[in-house]
Amino acid sequence: MKIFSAPQIKQADQTTILSQNITSTELMERAAGKAFEWIRTRFPDKATPFYIYCGQGNNGGDGLAIARLLLHEGYNSIKIEIVENTGSPTKDFSINKQRMELAGISFEKINGNNVGGLVIIDALFGIGLNRELSDEVRQAIRTINTKEATVISIDVPSGMFMDRKTEFAVKADVVLTFQSPKLPFFMAGNKDFVNSFKVLDIGLDSEFINATEVNHHYIDANAIQDYYKPMLPHAHKGIQGHAVIIGGSYGKIGAVCLSAKAALKSGCGLITAYIPQCGYDILQSSFPEAMVLTSGLEHIDTIHFEFEPRAIGLGPGLGQHAYTQKEIGDFLSKNKIPLVIDADALNILSQNKEWLKLLPENTILTPHPKELERLMGSWDDDFDKLEKMNAFSKANDVILVSKDANTMIVHNDKVYVNSTGNAGLATGGSGDVLTGIITGLLAQGYKAVDAAIFGVYLHGLSADIGVKETSMQAFIASDILTYLGKAYLEIEENRSSK
Repeated sequence: MKIFSAPQIKQADQTTILSQNITSTELMERAAGKAFEWIRTRFPDKATPFYIYCGQGNNGGDGLAIARLLLHEGYNSIKIEIVENTGSPTKDFSINKQRMELAGISFEKINGNNVGGLVIIDALFGIGLNRELSDEVRQAIRTINTKEATVISIDVPSGMFMDRKTEFAVKADVVLTFQSPKLPFFMAGNKDFVNSFKVLDIGLDSEFINATEVNHHYIDANAIQDYYKPMLPHAHKGIQGHAVIIGGSYGKIGAVCLSAKAALKSGCGLITAYIPQCGYDILQSSFPEAMVLTSGLEHIDTIHFEFEPRAIGLGPGLGQHAYTQKEIGDFLSKNKIPLVIDADALNILSQNKEWLKLLPENTILTPHPKELERLMGSWDDDFDKLEKMNAFSKANDVILVSKDANTMIVHNDKVYVNSTGNAGLATGGSGDVLTGIITGLLAQGYKAVDAAIFGVYLHGLSADIGVKETSMQAFIASDILTYLGKAYLEIEENRSSK
């Protein structure tokens, strides 16, 4: 799913008005109708109390139209406040305000105490906010954020900026956003403002939607089908590819076990684990499907094998011993095989940044936030972080998988935001599993960026399925492997139903 910028959304609105021969007021009514239908389905009790806070722009017009539809449907406990200093009234806001007044609806300052089952609709500002908030707006937002209520924001949480850091905004339980998700929803600094969101298709011009190029994409259940490669009926282990996982050190052999098993369960045909001798018995007994090569006693001291795999995963449990670091440099200077780099290998790379130029084209790096900071330096805010990731990716011709609550894959000015995963993945070893999955997909012949996108989605989907049976607290990294097959089955089922 494309993630459009605020100017692109405005252009889509104008194109739709012209191509469909409708007015902007009619388009607003369509959007309000979609939001109303969602609200009515979730809150069918006509006695549900609603507090609706409206600005004087088009977002406020949406709020007034929703209020009118609720009243027409028979909801009988609605209070509406038009908050001062929210800008000059727009034409469509004024039309909807007049419709309310003609229907005998009055507006009031909402000062009521909390009531049971309260629903607040936030329609103060939409995507066009470009100035600091007035005292009156800040007070309204504080009131919204302190009431015991279900808070629904229309299009975006009021106070949220589309192109820079947000300091203060409505804390929405649900955002009903129109046509496409908005990039700030996925910024780590905005997690308090967007608990969840629902994209409402309001029928914007399909030619514009399809033809317009964007730099940001949201990878959901529909979008992932463009990246998935089903296994061929005549497949054999040679076709499915041979992957190698290089890692492990004394006390950290489990990381390689997880990563190697993930590579094989992702669908590749053969897996070799390259580890120090101290891990040989552990790996052979815990994962009999794997082949094993060893080097060094407790740490890897050389990297050499006589065959040529299709993909290599480097780093899980590797350690940062001095002679391991030296061998990593020698290995990178010779290797031309598609590569995934994680964990200690990333930390070694961050200490030897001149080695970045040795990496094969489109090498995949999978850092968590601290590893990313060591690689490319610190950032001021989430927008600055995204700019620096883009610059780092282009300068070094690598694919960044920035692991976070909303993992982002960055490559050639394109950003792919993953939709799957949950807090259950905040557990040791889950990153090792991700490295294995992506390496296994590379071995199967996926393009590097596709392997990163599909691997992150599959990893998160396994956790989404798994936590329903285990709980987030009890979910561990090996559970990702347990539910990997069910994740594939769900993707296959969605494919069949399209």
